[in-house]
Amino acid sequence: MLGHDVELDNQDDGCSADGGTASANLLKSKPEIAAVVGTSCSSAGVPAAQILSEAGILLVSPSNTAPSLTDPASHSPFYARTAHNDKIQGAAMAQFACDELGVTSAATIHDGSPYAEQLQQVFADNFESICGGTVTSQNAISVGQTDFGALLTDIAADSPEMIYLPIFVAEGALVTQQARTTAGLEDTILAGADGIFTPDFLAAAGDAAEGMYFSGPDLAFAGSFYEDEFLPAYTEVSGESAPISVFHAHAFDAVNMILNSIKNVALEGDDGTLYIPRTALKDDFLSTTGFEGITGTLTCNADGDCADAKISVSQAQSGEYVRIWP
Repeated sequence: MLGHDVELDNQDDGCSADGGTASANLLKSKPEIAAVVGTSCSSAGVPAAQILSEAGILLVSPSNTAPSLTDPASHSPFYARTAHNDKIQGAAMAQFACDELGVTSAATIHDGSPYAEQLQQVFADNFESICGGTVTSQNAISVGQTDFGALLTDIAADSPEMIYLPIFVAEGALVTQQARTTAGLEDTILAGADGIFTPDFLAAAGDAAEGMYFSGPDLAFAGSFYEDEFLPAYTEVSGESAPISVFHAHAFDAVNMILNSIKNVALEGDDGTLYIPRTALKDDFLSTTGFEGITGTLTCNADGDCADAKISVSQAQSGEYVRIWP
């Protein structure tokens, strides 16, 4: 880009606050870092956004969805995302439950993470307001927990027609398996979100996942570029037959939006050094309008929401995710 090699410094945020803190502190210590694409999870994004903003480093996440990250009251100034805001996902899943499934009562399960706790709250609020549904209980579990028998028995006592569990693979698979064998939940609809929208979940949950519903970003991308160029290149680079994350295209768009802004603000020194003013980069990125990406036409607001947000619901059918709505 602009005659200079682009190098990747890859860090693992561990999908945790501690991991996000450690990775952000490491990256901010490196003056050659122009911008950061991440974090993977909102739990890591909350501290990373603050740390990197204090250092003046642009952080663009393709997969953070917690509403608080772009809320004007808590937004870190150098943070943005190409992923959707869960204010949209929670409302969409509530609409699906009301209109398509005809559900009138639901319980939720979250793991205390910003992503899970905020998403289930948006779902609960919209479920009550959209169709007058009853939220029978909102339940917290712990990361690393393996026995959910007592919790599921308590949930079953209220006879919810549906359980929405926007959590992650390890706990999500176990909750799903144990719910299928809990008295009173035999006919209860189970639904998750993009935290378990991965082949890893289907493999871990096995037959128990059959028939489950999953909200997440709509992957019905339009245009020939995705099918004819992006996917073959992805396979060549990664060795995977298909993308392993629902947010792969959001990451691609994030990178290209960053590179576009770098081109707009970079300054060439007399010695050939490329200088990228940090605040100018952030300001240019947040002023992005009408960027044509894989995920749609992206336009950023002042608080960092850039996504052309489209939410869909898929169902686990014969060991695969099948998009069914809209």
